[in-house]
Amino acid sequence: MWRTLGLASAFFPGLFALCTRALRWAAPAWSSRDRVLLSGRVVSTVQATMATVSGLTVVLSCGDVVRDRHWLAVEYIWVLVPYMTYDIYVMYLCHWHKSQEKGVAEKKHSLASVRSFLLQERLMVTHHLFILIVLTPVAQHFRGELGDFFVGCIFTAELSTPFVSLGKILMQLKMQHTLLHKVNGILILVTFFLCRILLFPFMYAAYARQAGIPLYLVPFRIPLHCNIANASLLAPQLYWFGLICRKAARLYGRSPADKSS
Repeated sequence: MWRTLGLASAFFPGLFALCTRALRWAAPAWSSRDRVLLSGRVVSTVQATMATVSGLTVVLSCGDVVRDRHWLAVEYIWVLVPYMTYDIYVMYLCHWHKSQEKGVAEKKHSLASVRSFLLQERLMVTHHLFILIVLTPVAQHFRGELGDFFVGCIFTAELSTPFVSLGKILMQLKMQHTLLHKVNGILILVTFFLCRILLFPFMYAAYARQAGIPLYLVPFRIPLHCNIANASLLAPQLYWFGLICRKAARLYGRSPADKSS
């Protein structure tokens, strides 16, 4: 536990610092904002890839979805804790740099800039804090030695993140009108829907098959806190999926005349 926490606490900020330093050398004309944004997205992609691989490993290793164990289901939680803490800070940095460019932020960091960040990014910050304060104790202690399969499933929700990050990077590089951006947009929709929306019915169906009961009975057979945790995770995903669909409608629904203008 402590070794994993220490390594992850050094790895993510270290990778972020390495990326910003490399961009300062490779793209000296870029602003600090551009370097921070791109570096944050690179680190996010690395973490998402690690989480997805860990999750798939756990899911494919657990034949019994309730009782089978895999060490990654426990150990990777201690990677997520420092990452989520780091990510909140990087989100704040991104917000501050964007505000600087718009001329609505003070030159130095202040309580006002923190308050502005918390107001604008309240949903994402709440999501991160929920994982840190609620889901981490549940996953590490309160569930006992049951449910590694479902923890692995939650890890795989990160599959869509690399495509989301790539889409933002392409927009940052002014490549939002390319074929790559359009194909990536489709991949965002598909992976987000599969791994962040259908993931929850899939987990309930896996339990129903294991227990030999109809799917509709699963919410009444599992502990209440499991239903509450799943609902709390699913709700923001539905909101974000709605935003993604609206963006996709604007991207793919424009006429050729609109796109050329």
